Amino acid sequence: MLYVTVTTGLAVLALVAIGLAVGLGVSLLSPAGHSALERTFGARPGHLVAWAWIASILATAGSLYLSEVMNFAPCALCWYQRIAMYPLVVVLGVGIVTGDLGVWRYSVPLAGIGLAIAVYHIVIQWQPTLDAGVCAVGVPCTARYVAVWGFVSIPTMAASAFALILATMGVLRFLGERR
Repeated sequence: MLYVTVTTGLAVLALVAIGLAVGLGVSLLSPAGHSALERTFGARPGHLVAWAWIASILATAGSLYLSEVMNFAPCALCWYQRIAMYPLVVVLGVGIVTGDLGVWRYSVPLAGIGLAIAVYHIVIQWQPTLDAGVCAVGVPCTARYVAVWGFVSIPTMAASAFALILATMGVLRFLGERR
C-alpha cells in the first residue's frame, strides 16, 4: 500500500513539475510572459532556487526510496541520472544558503545532461530497438519497474525534475540579465 501511495504521489509531482516547467518555458519565450515573470519572481528570485532545490530533494529521495526500500536495482542510465541529480541537492542548497543567484551557471549543465539521459531512457523504454547498448550488462534499461497510469516511469519522473530545475534556472538567468 505504501508503495502505491509513494509512486502515485511521485507521478503526480512529476506531472505538476512538467506543467510548471512548460509554463515557465513558454513565459521565457513569450514577450508577454516576460512581464509576468518579472511580477511573479522579480522581487524574490531566490524563490526560484528554492523550488529547484525542492525538486532535486524530492527526486533524490524518490530514487533512494525505490532502490533502498523497494530494492529496485538501478540500471546504468538510472545511475547516470543520479550522478547528475544528487549533486544538484548540494549545489542548489549552497546557492540558497549563500544567496548566490548565479547558481544557475553550475546547475544548468548538470540538469541539462540529466534531462538528456532521462529523455533517452524514456525513448528506449518505449522503443527498445533504439537502445545503443548502454545497458548491455546488468539490469536492462528498457525494463519499467514503475508505470503509473501506463506512462509515468522512473525516468519520466527524473526528466520532470530536471526540466523544472532547468526552467527555474532559465527564469533566474533571465531575471539576472534584466537587472
